[in-house]
Amino acid sequence: MIFVPTTLPGAFIIELSVHTDERGSFARTMCQDEFRAHGINEVFVQQNISLTRKQGTVRGMHFQREPHREGKLVRCVRGAIFDVIIDLRLESSTYLSHLCFWLDGTTPTQIYVPPGFAHGFQTLTDDVEVTYSLSHRYVPSAQGGLAFDDPILDIAWPLSVTTLSDRDATWPRIEPLVPPSL
Repeated sequence: MIFVPTTLPGAFIIELSVHTDERGSFARTMCQDEFRAHGINEVFVQQNISLTRKQGTVRGMHFQREPHREGKLVRCVRGAIFDVIIDLRLESSTYLSHLCFWLDGTTPTQIYVPPGFAHGFQTLTDDVEVTYSLSHRYVPSAQGGLAFDDPILDIAWPLSVTTLSDRDATWPRIEPLVPPSL
């Protein structure tokens, strides 16, 4: 695996080393020793997969509040997504900064999202599958989110939004929030 640091401290693009032969291919997606060598000390305790049927759907911007903040290892395994992470760490010099990534099922790349970040994506194709490894189990009472179209964030989504869950449509904008509520 090749760990490529991003401009948001602690977040990485992880390029998988794919080995191919006449049978097909093989790649490791996680190695605790290699992760620790890059300062990623989370233990992944939950694995999720989402299937999104329609191009243009936005899922996000999700996070979990303290003490249940979660690191994520995100990979698109079918279709293509525009993936977005937002730094919500109050102590960070990049607080409220975001980065965007293009992930697809044919490129062996994944994103490591540190605890204290919001995460979401927009589907660029129909029938998209995204897998997530999480460093903390899902705790419904700790869930949080931000409006995907918040003008403070100014995320340039590549497509018109076709589908948004009722929950994602009601996440607040940043401006009225008191920072500890993030």
